[in-house]
Amino acid sequence: NLVLNEKKLQEVDSLWKEFETPEKANKMNVIVMPDFGPLISILQDKLNLSCIHSPMVTELMRGIRSQIEGLITGLPSREMAAMCLGLAHSLSRYKLKFSPDKVDTMIIQAISLLDDLDKELNNYIMRCREWYGWHFPELGKIITDNLTYCKCVRKVGDRSNFAASDVSDILPEEIEEDVKAAAEISMGTEVSEEDINNIIHLCDQVIEISEYRTQLYDYLKNRMMAIAPNLTVMVGELVGARLIAHAGSLLNLAKHPASTVQLLGAEKALFRALKTKRDTPKFGLIYHASLVGQTNTKNKGKISRMLAAKTALTIRYDALGENTNAEMGAENRLKVETRLRLLEERGIRRISGTGKALARTDKYQNKSEVKIFDPSGDSTLPAVSKKRKIQEVEEQDTEVSVKAKKFKAEMKEHLKSKLCSYSFCRISCSAGSYLVASVT
Repeated sequence: NLVLNEKKLQEVDSLWKEFETPEKANKMNVIVMPDFGPLISILQDKLNLSCIHSPMVTELMRGIRSQIEGLITGLPSREMAAMCLGLAHSLSRYKLKFSPDKVDTMIIQAISLLDDLDKELNNYIMRCREWYGWHFPELGKIITDNLTYCKCVRKVGDRSNFAASDVSDILPEEIEEDVKAAAEISMGTEVSEEDINNIIHLCDQVIEISEYRTQLYDYLKNRMMAIAPNLTVMVGELVGARLIAHAGSLLNLAKHPASTVQLLGAEKALFRALKTKRDTPKFGLIYHASLVGQTNTKNKGKISRMLAAKTALTIRYDALGENTNAEMGAENRLKVETRLRLLEERGIRRISGTGKALARTDKYQNKSEVKIFDPSGDSTLPAVSKKRKIQEVEEQDTEVSVKAKKFKAEMKEHLKSKLCSYSFCRISCSAGSYLVASVT
């Protein structure tokens, strides 16, 4: 940008006043041109113009854009609006074409389609097992794998054909013998050939969708390793793809803090807990990561919090970093695994550095002697066992009764001897009669 009036450019805060009206803007002697670097110095020599290029020029360009209709003569407003619209469309196409987020769209669409395919496969397989189960119900209990079940039904068809059919390429030898034995004594109902054809057609659909799902999963795995390798190493391609799809793009996911990454996918439970004033959830989509899954229930919250913190770092490294290797993700995963192992062992280790060094703390050992109190010295009574024989109890009762009778007899003799030494006489007087005893 070449500016002839340099004093106006220095007053950046009040520069907008010079572009309030088209008349004031026309008084500014300005030449606008692209920044061509070495070409500016040549123009300075040829045209004798001083050149200024600094961040303050941005304010000047803003004022020029605000009064562009008054500065450019002979340009109708209708054509100016069309030019602005065309320029906006061109810039949008340029951003869309070279957007770093456009590759995220492939991951979002792939993981959404994968979830849809899983739902459709479950519905188709459930319908196929129930439909063919009316004809051969024992087959569903013998063959548990859904894809093998559909392949076996498609190849054989009617259960009467199992005896003459060879399904060794689909089933192991032991299971094949069980299927043939069950087909001979099956209690299923008879169906027509048209019904069997429709069931076989449904099995074809299940097999084709299963093969396409396998192909789509391989595609998603390759895209995740190319776009977010560190995130894939930390939580896996499926969980990483679901996190990206939930956030909208990898760049939007990189803007989230670790606490949001931890609870991403559990928003409804979080706001319900805040509304009812209960405990908030500890994990969202990150719960399906392998590191959280192999932890016991007590440590799931701790591991999910640490895994979310390390995952947030790997997401930012993938979104904003220049390197495309997965070394950072592998290093952080090693730290989380070390922490998980320490929680399970309940040991004291240091997580900083490589996460392998033992903490410099000596184990405390109690060397004091512990004396145990003996309660036998509290009582002076002789120790008698509580369990006594019946004979001993009866002998003791007889001894007590004999002693009691002897004591009563002695007391009677004593009272008689005392009474014989006293003589009684009654004395009457005006005050009353009295009984007087005298000792003889």
